Amino acid sequence: MRYLALFLPILMFADPAKNAELFGIFTLIPPVVAIVLAFITKDVILSLFIGVFSGTYLLSVMNNGVIMSFVKGFVDIVKRIVGSMADSWNAGIILQVLCIGGVVALVTKMGGTKAVALWLSKKAKTGISAQISTWVMGLFVFFDDYANALIVGPIMRPITDKFKVSREKLAFIIDATAAPIAGIAIISTWVGLEISLIKNGYELIGITDINAFGIFVETIPYRFYNLFMLLFVVCTAMMGREYGSMLAAERRARTGELHSSKSRMVDIEDKTLEPKEGIKLQTSNAVIPILVLIIGAFVSFYFSGLSSLEGETLEKALANPLTFETLRETYGAADASVALFQSALLATIVAILIGVYRKIFGVKEAIETWVKGWKTMIVTIVILLLAWSLSSVIKELGTSRYLVDMLSDATPKFILPATIFILGSFISFSTGTSYGTMGILMPLAIPLANAVGISSGLEGDALHAYMIINISAVLTGAIFGDHCSPISDTTILSSMGAGCNHIDHVRTQMTYALSVSAISILVGYIPASLGLSVWIVLPLGFLAVFLTVRFIGQKV
Repeated sequence: MRYLALFLPILMFADPAKNAELFGIFTLIPPVVAIVLAFITKDVILSLFIGVFSGTYLLSVMNNGVIMSFVKGFVDIVKRIVGSMADSWNAGIILQVLCIGGVVALVTKMGGTKAVALWLSKKAKTGISAQISTWVMGLFVFFDDYANALIVGPIMRPITDKFKVSREKLAFIIDATAAPIAGIAIISTWVGLEISLIKNGYELIGITDINAFGIFVETIPYRFYNLFMLLFVVCTAMMGREYGSMLAAERRARTGELHSSKSRMVDIEDKTLEPKEGIKLQTSNAVIPILVLIIGAFVSFYFSGLSSLEGETLEKALANPLTFETLRETYGAADASVALFQSALLATIVAILIGVYRKIFGVKEAIETWVKGWKTMIVTIVILLLAWSLSSVIKELGTSRYLVDMLSDATPKFILPATIFILGSFISFSTGTSYGTMGILMPLAIPLANAVGISSGLEGDALHAYMIINISAVLTGAIFGDHCSPISDTTILSSMGAGCNHIDHVRTQMTYALSVSAISILVGYIPASLGLSVWIVLPLGFLAVFLTVRFIGQKV
């Protein structure tokens, strides 16, 4: 009966712990609404918005009644979005995401990425080397999954066609090196979202001085699905073995029939990513700006962290500026959002100077191209703003506190990462987006993992390691579900880039994605959460991938 208080105009508690006790199970409404609507509507932006509104409505109804709270709840959403943008950390994240999008556009317009792809294609002498060259090209375009899907396919398609590699296999290689590599790259259009969600998740458990970028780097060895999938592609190519519907597709392609039917995906290329006509394609147009982006980021991290050190730690760092201990301290204290924005801005300037010097474009056209690159990241920014708002609502309602109290003692420690991975997969599969899934799940996963770890007797480094496993489960589960989903933008773009029928791509890729996800759970997350070192788990997982292809796969 205490839930009747929700409809009484009494004073709302500002304390999340008291709100959790007062609202009880209703604290779960915002994330549950976001998840359920994501399944139903397939629209993550709408789902996140209504999820946030359901939370602001609950918080408002205590003071303003049932009807007036519709207005107050909407006003609260606007305040939260504006507040998110006003935060210096969030502003840095938004700027670096937009700026890296601009760098990608400049590099592509100069023909740099196409030049690298053509150079790689010349190295392909057999069907195996054609597939490996496509894989390497996918690794090179690590900075953005969209750019990967739209650039690699059209460039490598004539090469794989020449050696009778099926369009389904080409689409699979493109898709397997799009989100999986962009999700673990330390410099990409993804990293801003990922470190921001990690930082907000830790704030929910009262930790505000966490190095979110450092946490992100620590999760990389635990991104089992990403790492195993990248190896899986190499194994199938090198051993010439396939299974499931991909085996039939490859055997059909060897007869010269590259498509499964007359129903082919129209070859669609994003003309905004096309290099300018008549320019000389040079690999340095891509290599130089990207190296500046990467090296600039590391230098910026160092000096950003150094400026934050104080006292004895600063004196030691100045006395021994390049020791491992100094690097650890400086990178740990760095402001990742500002450092990445600085490096992206420097890479932009270098790319523009190269393009102007080589007479590819003028300054005005370069800036217009850069701004077009910003526009490609708008959806990411909208999702970020709504995810930050959802996180703030969840925090104020006490959702994490309620969930922790309810599940921390009942959930076995070893099963939580696998459960988070599977839940993330379902959400991502249903919505077709990794970003939205991360935004929905991360604010729940971090507090829950912390509580389950503590209730299981973990503390210190052991608890920290357990948190890392669960965070990685959110990030990789989102990518696995996105990888399988027929409505995923990267899955669609991979089909388009390869000139492959979309349903054929989804059907042939599904078996492989499910196989790698099973290995990720059984050989990855469960052993790791039981305490087995990740440096033992990874080789075991790689071995499992190899054995799967060797003994389940058949010679094409």
